[in-house]
Amino acid sequence: MEKNARVYVAGHRGLVGSALIRTLEKEGYTNILSATHCELDLINQQAVADFFAKEQPEYVFLAAAKVGGILANSNYPADFIYENLMMETNIIHHSWKAGAKKLLFLGSSCIYPQMAEQPIKEESLLTGPLEPTNDAYALAKIAGIKMCQSYNKQYGTKYISVMPTNLYGPNDNFDLATSHVLPALIRKVHEAKVNGDQAVTVWGTGRAVREFLYVDDLADACLFLMENYDDSKIVNIGTGVGISIKSLAENIRDITGYRGKIIFDRSKPDGTPVKINDVSFLDSLGWSAKVDLNEGLKKVYSWYRENELHKK
Repeated sequence: MEKNARVYVAGHRGLVGSALIRTLEKEGYTNILSATHCELDLINQQAVADFFAKEQPEYVFLAAAKVGGILANSNYPADFIYENLMMETNIIHHSWKAGAKKLLFLGSSCIYPQMAEQPIKEESLLTGPLEPTNDAYALAKIAGIKMCQSYNKQYGTKYISVMPTNLYGPNDNFDLATSHVLPALIRKVHEAKVNGDQAVTVWGTGRAVREFLYVDDLADACLFLMENYDDSKIVNIGTGVGISIKSLAENIRDITGYRGKIIFDRSKPDGTPVKINDVSFLDSLGWSAKVDLNEGLKKVYSWYRENELHKK
């Protein structure tokens, strides 16, 4: 991409979008387009059509999405499937109508079958049943992948799709009702420390294994792929290394300085037993993650204390 190219980041205030903005600015891109929800409702087809006709972006990072953890996905499946389908459909279609040179669609490792062989290869897509607690979200993301591939096939576009693992970092969602496990644990453990609580309760058995990627690493990988990859094959992004939720909770306890117990509520679901991305394909393209999990946890806990606590 030319440094003065018109680059649109959809979802620029979110966890991924804000990291993309940081990375693009750091790399010297000078013509970055964005719009708040008040300025542009991505669910509104005509509003998106008007935006693309006016702004004519040359490159599009589709990071806008409705996301959440097990609780949110279980309680609001209609919201997750409708909003994600509408956003991606509008943006992908109008990127094509406006003649965008390239688009990068951000999916999720949640798209893969619940019992996919570990670590999960890109070829596992649509080979088995989805995890039932987030199937609405997963189906919406799969539709986005297929839409990118279909436009490539029919119109010769260069729309690529990436599947990041579990993400964390600055601008994460720390709302206990809608957040993913890592930010939820940071908030829970920090509040238990401040309140002098004797224990923190965590959903599930603690045995579930997850992989976590610092979001600035993801942004760096996305920029690398936007500049170096054109194929329709989806690309996993991650570290390739997993950690149990029990160990994650203990690491967060150590980083926050909390001295209480971690108790697991076995009546609550674990979700997928193990979920780790096979990142050998991305490695072969020449990119690998740089931020170690403990280093990343320290960074995000510092950000949480500096940016979130004043909101309470």
